[in-house]
Amino acid sequence: MSKGTKELTPKFVEFIPKELEAGVLYVSGEYATTAHQCACGCGEKVILPLHPTDWNLKFDGKSITMRPSVGNWSYPCQSHYLITNNRIEWAGQWTDEQIAAGRRRDTRQKTSWHHRAQRTPAEANKHIEPQSNWLLRLQQLMKRWFV
Repeated sequence: MSKGTKELTPKFVEFIPKELEAGVLYVSGEYATTAHQCACGCGEKVILPLHPTDWNLKFDGKSITMRPSVGNWSYPCQSHYLITNNRIEWAGQWTDEQIAAGRRRDTRQKTSWHHRAQRTPAEANKHIEPQSNWLLRLQQLMKRWFV
């Protein structure tokens, strides 16, 4: 696998464009989504939803860090990397068994999160923060940086 991209430059947008520029990490706070071309150079479009059960984004005013890692298991390249302070950090290749186990773990975590989110309002306030609050905070934070 060609490891083409070494760094992603964040670009804050309302809508993710149809055509993605190489080396750019598009961030839509409005739609809680990011997109970039696969860092291996294959040209595939990588969409990372921002949600407690998917990816989280940390922006320090200059650079972005996203967690967990990006595993493009559905693409022929099967690239695996982290985005840390705008830099691509290559991670090890996963076996088919590791990919399957990771997908099962993700499904369990999402099911658990959504189960907790469906509690009564009194129960939910004790255990989790409603999704709308974290989205609102992200949007307010982004507006402060760019207004």
